[in-house]
Amino acid sequence: MNKRRRLTGIVKSNKMDKTVIVEVTRTFQHPLYKKVVRSTKAYKAHDELGCNLGDKVVIVETAPFSATVTWAVEEIVKVEIRQEGVETVEEMIEQTISVLEADEEVEAEEVETEEVETEEVETLEEVTVEAAEEVEEEVAEVVEDEEEEAA
Repeated sequence: MNKRRRLTGIVKSNKMDKTVIVEVTRTFQHPLYKKVVRSTKAYKAHDELGCNLGDKVVIVETAPFSATVTWAVEEIVKVEIRQEGVETVEEMIEQTISVLEADEEVEAEEVETEEVETEEVETLEEVTVEAAEEVEEEVAEVVEDEEEEAA
């Protein structure tokens, strides 16, 4: 490895062509007051790897690419999984809740139509137990899919 400076930070903007803004946080002890201080600085870095918002990256000091860009993205340490069109975590949570509520309404309608089709009269407890088992199976499938994608 060469002697060029390397910093690790999080991508805060990727709206430019082949350039990202990486926010690097530095923690140090104040020399006089001995308090732990955090400072952040934003660096513009040349990006050939295709970083996305929230990715943790290592940037390396290089010869200038332009008047303001003197860093380059060396590697992506951690990829941030985001949904399209979602800017904040709160928005993502709201969207997930609304999707889950819509799924529950659809499942409730399916359960009602199944009851009408069958001639046998089932108790409410039997229907809720069956619905809970179906939901557990679906959750298990989703967890398996996510584990396969992570591997």
